Amino acid sequence: MSKKTTLGVVVGNRGFFPDHLCEDGRKQILQVLEEEGLDAVALTPDDTPFGSVETREHAAKCAELFRKHASEIDGVLVTLPNFGDERGVAETLRMAGLNVPVLIHAFPDEAGRMTIKDRRDSFCGKMSVCNNLTQYGIPYSLTTLHTVAPTAPSFREDLRTFAATCRVVKGLRGARIGAIGARPAAFNTVRFSEKILEANGITVEPVDLFELMGKANKLEDDDRVVQFKLSAIKGYVETGNAPANALLKMAKLAVAIENWATENQLVATAIQCWTAMEEFYGVVPCTVMSMMSDKLMPSACEVDVTGAVAMYALTLASQQPAALLDWNNNYGDDPDRCVLFHCSNIPKSCMSCARMSVQDIIGGTVGIENTYGTVVGRIKPGPFTFCRVATDDLDGSMSAYVGEGEFAEDPLDTFGGAGVARIPGLQRLLRYICQAGFEHHVAATHARVADAVADAMGTYLGWDVYRHEG
Repeated sequence: MSKKTTLGVVVGNRGFFPDHLCEDGRKQILQVLEEEGLDAVALTPDDTPFGSVETREHAAKCAELFRKHASEIDGVLVTLPNFGDERGVAETLRMAGLNVPVLIHAFPDEAGRMTIKDRRDSFCGKMSVCNNLTQYGIPYSLTTLHTVAPTAPSFREDLRTFAATCRVVKGLRGARIGAIGARPAAFNTVRFSEKILEANGITVEPVDLFELMGKANKLEDDDRVVQFKLSAIKGYVETGNAPANALLKMAKLAVAIENWATENQLVATAIQCWTAMEEFYGVVPCTVMSMMSDKLMPSACEVDVTGAVAMYALTLASQQPAALLDWNNNYGDDPDRCVLFHCSNIPKSCMSCARMSVQDIIGGTVGIENTYGTVVGRIKPGPFTFCRVATDDLDGSMSAYVGEGEFAEDPLDTFGGAGVARIPGLQRLLRYICQAGFEHHVAATHARVADAVADAMGTYLGWDVYRHEG
């Protein structure tokens, strides 16, 4: 998550357009990338005229440079200070073979500088580049405005969105998700296909719940890592009247899960959180899961593996924690508001107030004394992005929906972790979710990253994505 995004940069050129535009344009682009905290891999003026790409020879040099830095490059920015050579751009990307997201940018002409000396025609050249990339079968992303100055606020926002797209694509390709235990028998809704995920580059690493509980039970009370984790739990949320023995069990469980996750190079987990955990170990794992998600390693309830994938995608895009929530209740008669809820393992960073409590829903069944460890409170107000990922087992594909809303400060008297969400066009979204047969869980993060996530999943991963708009 902390690694800077690195972009390969292709500066397009076409000889009978003004060369000085390429020289100045390259400097502008590299300066803006630096200001936005993005690393760049680009030809220099010592490699080709103005560090640009026009001929096949230039394309080969640029492709060789990109291949040399393939492990570093997360995406490619194609910038057109003038019309640009459509074949040069396409051949560069084909020969480089990076298979990363590509953003197409074109400089704007100035109304007072349209003579042969300063005219760019990038407006037109961008269409030709896109046409060639389509012919070559190379997917690409576009800036919000067809032509835009590198220093313009909208282009800087385009860069941030594209960097998020790159993180999601790179992160999901090769992601390893831990599945701890079996899904609750009553929850057919969280069924998924390991084979479809694997075909899309996402591996599921399963482990028996009792194996991890056994590892936790073998840890000594005074083990240094257990005591360190116990201190971390006490410092994470107000533990209230949680018994010391319950807190110690949580600490041991956290150590066992995190050791297993590290050994298996996992990026997220989905856990059988009820009711075997409470009956045979004596706590709920919610605080442990909340802490992992808060450290940008998402942990989903009820062995919802594809829910964990959605959480991870949002975490990659926003670089902030994501929660897994239930589409749970209407909010009065407001058609654009609803209650998002869980019982809960919501990350503390997603909440305006949080404390440890018991799991009221299953406490009557397994004994309330066995259900300490939930993180309850109010989801903090502000904009958020929601996402759901599913495997479509009937046609062997991946599907998802993504959109944005806002958590409001409307009054809400309930238990667990909850917030009132305002989503424009909510009824249309709910109808889509029901008609398409999606699960009742949805991932959410406090950031506006829907465009990046939709672009990553739809354009580059080839999933069937519904982008909800109000």
